[in-house]
Amino acid sequence: MAVKDRVEAVLNVGLRVPSIMLLDVLYRWDVSSFFQKIQRSSLSNNPLFQYKYLALYLHYVGYILSLVLLTLPRQHLVKLYLYVLTALLLFAGHQVSRDYVRSELDSGYEGPVYLEPLSINRFTTALIGQLVVCTLCSCVMQTKRMWLFSAHLLPLVARLCLVPLETIVFINKFSMIFTGLEVIYFLASNLLVPYNLAKTAYRELAQVVEVYGLLALGMSLWNQLVLPVLFMCFWLLLFALQIYSYFSTRDQPTSRERLLFLFLTSIAECCSTPYSLLGLVFTVSFVALGVLTLCKFYLQGYRAFMNDNTMHRGMTEGITLLILAVQTGLIELQVIHRAFLLSIILFIVVASILQSMLEIADPIVLALGASRDKSLWKHFRAVSLCLFLLIFPAYMAYMICQFFHMDFWLLIIISSSILTSLQVLGTLLIYILFMVEEFQKAPVENMDEVIYCVNGTYRFLEFLVAVCVVCYGVSETVFGEWSVMGSTIILVHSYYNVWLRAQLGWQSFLLRRDAVNKIKSLPTASNTQLEQYNDICAICYQDMNSAVITPCSHFFHAGCLKKWLYVQETCPLCHSQLKSQSPTTIPEAPAANQSPAGQEEATADKKPKDDPLPEDATEGAAEQEGVNGPAMSAGETSSSGVHLLVPSL
Repeated sequence: MAVKDRVEAVLNVGLRVPSIMLLDVLYRWDVSSFFQKIQRSSLSNNPLFQYKYLALYLHYVGYILSLVLLTLPRQHLVKLYLYVLTALLLFAGHQVSRDYVRSELDSGYEGPVYLEPLSINRFTTALIGQLVVCTLCSCVMQTKRMWLFSAHLLPLVARLCLVPLETIVFINKFSMIFTGLEVIYFLASNLLVPYNLAKTAYRELAQVVEVYGLLALGMSLWNQLVLPVLFMCFWLLLFALQIYSYFSTRDQPTSRERLLFLFLTSIAECCSTPYSLLGLVFTVSFVALGVLTLCKFYLQGYRAFMNDNTMHRGMTEGITLLILAVQTGLIELQVIHRAFLLSIILFIVVASILQSMLEIADPIVLALGASRDKSLWKHFRAVSLCLFLLIFPAYMAYMICQFFHMDFWLLIIISSSILTSLQVLGTLLIYILFMVEEFQKAPVENMDEVIYCVNGTYRFLEFLVAVCVVCYGVSETVFGEWSVMGSTIILVHSYYNVWLRAQLGWQSFLLRRDAVNKIKSLPTASNTQLEQYNDICAICYQDMNSAVITPCSHFFHAGCLKKWLYVQETCPLCHSQLKSQSPTTIPEAPAANQSPAGQEEATADKKPKDDPLPEDATEGAAEQEGVNGPAMSAGETSSSGVHLLVPSL
């Protein structure tokens, strides 16, 4: 991105932040309480403060102006801020002139300026300030007619011409009136500009809605206004002002516990309106995105940004915070209660971030353990991150139990932390098994069973934790306070974390049991048959010291074929159905050194000639093998051919 584009992007966000701040101030402003304070003060006799409905209308006009500033195109927004800056410069110039006139009146000297050192110093200082103001106004408005911004120089010119001091006061007032008339003329000449802009915007919006629809219009405004970044900058500015206001009023150093309390209360103060709450949501989303991006970069380096997962962009954490804040009525609470509730919500967000980090690390760690990569730095990064994800959630659960009274929400946080630690522990155990197999000279035959036992153990522990959470929630709902949201969460938790896990676990068990029974029903090849076959396993491409024989006379490792049967019940080579058969039926062994293709040809030669094989059967089998071939590697990792399955991971 070029420097110009970056500057425009920064201006597009920075110039819109004041409009969000104005909306936030207007939301906090209570018109009724404001007028009650005015009536009790000395301003009650002022005509401007005697009409409550006038101020109420001005309150709504402020909302409209804020929305206009928020949606104004960047070019017009820059012009508007330049006009405001010019007005402020003119005001500063008149302030300098007024101060100069007052200093001259206080001195009482009416002689030539150059004869008195103090007078010439005052004159020189004021003149330099006025020239700077004129130059800046001319540059901002991009015009060479500096005389348009030089009205505040009239008192200085009059003093230089030895005009009496009383007359200089009148000239100063005249210069202010002249500048005011210039501003009124400029506003009158551009009075129809807002109407023309609104008309053009309405025409363009109507065309976009007619052609593309409301959804496309919303997405276009979302991208042009950069709302996530805009609300994040707005909230960070609020938070910085809150921290500054605290430290600017305190002289003594703050303890560590006080700093933590200050951090929570400052966040609570900065989410008391819907606008500040949205700012906090987007800030948390960007923080989660940064943590997950750092996690991916730590594991894979720059290769991590080639395949980006939309679920790991921090949106889940931000949406979780928003749902919990709306459900608990966060912005309606007092600051202390809001800080306490916000601490619990932030714990839930941290637990969600840790779970997302585990989802990123799990496939990378397993693929690294199954590969032949001997880079110690890669293994160290993977193992160190897993150890962090193992220890930190457990420590967080311990701290929650120490400082908070247990309830259903805290139990959900603790259960999520425990589940994260259990999943990381299972990943580390499988990684260790892969590394043990790597250092073995021959593949471990029962490695698949060991991995299944490890997975089954920690999945069962996860299921028990989910059941405990549901039981506690049901008991709290029945014997404690009942709420619609709490009951809904219990039902959702019961369905997704209990019922679906139990169903998936039972289906996995049935698939493995059927595969084991089918393997047991197949005959085992003898040493003579293996010597005659003299080939490798077609699944893992490893030598066969033992094998089973399918009804179609194909030889495979028992473990490899069992993992294939987890996916589908066909032969990996010819795709014929593998039906259970009696162990006494031993198919004829193929000839020595005969390839699987040769075996298929021999089988085809033995068929009756009046039942020819269709011409497209071979192509269909090859196509089916190409489609179904990677299915075994997409299931559980092969034990004997694990290194050959690494590219699929």
